[in-house]
This record gives sequence, structure tokens and C-alpha cells, in this order.
Amino acid sequence: MSSSLQRLLQREMGSVTVVLGAQWGDEGKGKVVDLIANDAHIVCRCQGGNNAGHTVVVGNVEYDFHLLPSGVTNTGCTAVVGNGVVINIPQLFDEISKNEAKGLNIRSRLLISDRAHIVFDFHQTVDGMQEQEKGTKSIGTTKKGIGPTYASKVSRTGLRVADLVGDFSVFEQRFLPLVETYHRLFPSLNVDVDAELKKYKDYAVQLRPFVVDTVTYLHQAIREGKNILVEGANACLLDIDFGTYPFVTSSNCSIGGVCTGLGIPPQVIGGVYGVVKAYTTRVGDGPFPTEQKNEIGDRLQSIGSEFGVTTKRRRRCGWLDVVLLRYSCMINGYTALALTKLDILDTFDEILIGVAYRLDGKLQKIPPACASDLGRVQVEYMTLPGWRTKTDECRKYFDLPPNARKYVETVQELLGVPFKWIGVGKSRASIIHVF
Repeated sequence: MSSSLQRLLQREMGSVTVVLGAQWGDEGKGKVVDLIANDAHIVCRCQGGNNAGHTVVVGNVEYDFHLLPSGVTNTGCTAVVGNGVVINIPQLFDEISKNEAKGLNIRSRLLISDRAHIVFDFHQTVDGMQEQEKGTKSIGTTKKGIGPTYASKVSRTGLRVADLVGDFSVFEQRFLPLVETYHRLFPSLNVDVDAELKKYKDYAVQLRPFVVDTVTYLHQAIREGKNILVEGANACLLDIDFGTYPFVTSSNCSIGGVCTGLGIPPQVIGGVYGVVKAYTTRVGDGPFPTEQKNEIGDRLQSIGSEFGVTTKRRRRCGWLDVVLLRYSCMINGYTALALTKLDILDTFDEILIGVAYRLDGKLQKIPPACASDLGRVQVEYMTLPGWRTKTDECRKYFDLPPNARKYVETVQELLGVPFKWIGVGKSRASIIHVF
């Protein structure tokens, strides 16, 4: 093999770093992304839509992201919205405007995949209708139209960004049958086709400067040795295949979604970092084995300010669940983990960790596939002493109180994956670099 080819292969191997949520979302991925993004040339979103929410605090400014990669706070990088993302165009422009009003320049650094699918207003309306039809059996969707848009995609009736910025007469021809399909399914659906087409003709002009073939762009960047950071939206336990189905999102938010959502091969992926909250939270319906519907859950919710960034809904709270986390580690092959919000546990006398399940009296070390079974499991807990000491000013691992270190090391040993970072507060500086 020639030396030039060897150098090329070395540049391509492992030049992409991935950050994924290891639980049900809201783990604090934005904080970890913000940390790593300083070394990135390109930051990417690969799946989901504006049903996700990341918050990044820079100085005294708090930025909220739903469609854009939160690593765009690194003002020297390019932001890529990949083909696996479903885009609500007015929401995208609104997000850009709100964050630029806080002093963040985005437009000059934004690239949008021509293959990304479009979320229309009627997708959102249908999302709400479907939830209403389910009544007490609803899954707790964000009603952002994400599921119906992915349904249009897989039924091959959806419209992509390339369709919008291309020949608009072709876009019109395809838009009408899509509306008619949904109107047949939901007769009460009211869509003003002329008004929608006029609106999207304007959007096409605004969007066109950002649209490129992001697959080719990323492959060229990999060949040039650029550092690429990928932010997974949602989290592993919400994955359409591996999550607590049907109480899941509509995309693959585990490691496979990175390849399909950006068009990159697996061998270019290097570090895969899973983000783990020091306890467990969940928004919406679905099984939650370690949930604490008691004073413990209320304390976690209150101290941790557990409200959804996107939905503003109160998050359900409970103890850390190692059974689900071990499963998440198995699927994603995390090279290291980040533990966030450890400081929220500072006031507890004792801290529990869910280490195994029993289902109908039988020991279960892996989560059952059926949500109904997962909802029936009895959790076996390990109890550790709390530390009753503030950790928010700790900046080195051995600054942590001994019982806090014991908690970290116990979880690390149970999972078999090391913690690289530990978050002990909201600010950029409130993080411990373990190695």
C-alpha cells in the first residue's frame, strides 16, 4: 500500500465523534456537545426534528436548540442539518432568529441537506388528532408532526428540501396528492392549499442559500481530516427499534441513525460518548421501572428543575436504572460516558440504583421487549450512602466527597464503561474531566 493511501485511510478512520443520549432524553447532551464542539470543524444533527430540545449556557446567555446542532455555539464551526432530520421550516427560521438575537451568528455557517424531509402544518395537526383518538392510550407525543412526517417518508409520499428548492411546479404537483391522502384519512382536516403553496414558495427562496448535498460535503471534509461532531437527538430508549416501543420517537436515535442520517460509513466513527443523568427522567407516557411517584420523585423534579425544553411538561423522575443503561451501552458501543447532574443528589441521605428486574418472579438482567412487561417488572435496588455535601464547586475528581466517588465508581463498574466527564452544575465550567 502506498504511503499516500495509508495517510488517507488514517485521516478517514475515526474522524467523526458522536454524542448520544443513553436514557430517555434530557440527559444534558448539550453540555457535553458544547464541551467537545470547541475542537470541531463541523457539528451535525442526523435525525429527529424540533421534538428535541438542547440548552447550552455560554457566559450569562442561555441558548435553546431544537433543530440546529447545539455545537453551533462554537463560532468557528459549520453546522450541518443532515438528511435524516425532518424540518419544520418556519420553526427553523424562528430558531435561527431567536439565537441570532442573542448574538450568535448562524446563517453564514449553516448547511441543510437537500435530502431532508419537510414537516408541514398538517403533519402537526394530524399528530394531535392521532393522539386525541388514542385517548387514555396516548403515547405522549410532542405533537410536532414528527411521526406523520416520517410516515410520509417511508410511504414514499413525503416531500424533501430538494423538491422545495427545485422546480416549484413539480413541488406543487406532489404537494396536492399528499394533502389529499391525509384528507381522506382525516376528513375534518382543513388545509388551504393555495395559501400553503404561496407560503412555501417564499420559504424556497429563503432556504435555497443553505441547501447542499451534505453527504458529499461531509465525505470531502473527512478526506481533508476535519473533526466532525454528531449530536444525537432524543435518546436510545426512545429509539424506534430499540426503545420502549410504542412509547418512542419515530427515528433511530441510537448509533445506526448517525450513518443513515448523514450518509457516512461506520468506520469513520471514532469516539461514541453516551450521556447519562445521575438519576432517571422521562417525559410523556410509557413504562418507567425506577420511577418514584413519591417524595423522592418530587425532590428530584424540584431540585433538578425537570421540565421539558420542548414541551415544558413536568418530567417524571426516579432512580438510576442500570438494566436499561447496560442495554443502551450494548447497542451503541459507547467508548466512554458523561455523567450529568450529579449535584442534584447532594442532599439525599441514601441513593438507590436499579440493578435487576424480576418479572413474574423470574430474574431479568435485560429489559423485556414488550412495554407491558417492562411496566410490570419489580426492580431490585442497590442502596448506597449519600454524601450530604455540595459538589457544584468541585473541578477535579478527587474534590468530590468519598461517597460521591463511590456512587460514580459503582455505576461505572456495573456498566463496564468509564466516565470521562462528570457534570456538577449548569454552567460551562461546572464539569469534571476524569481523563
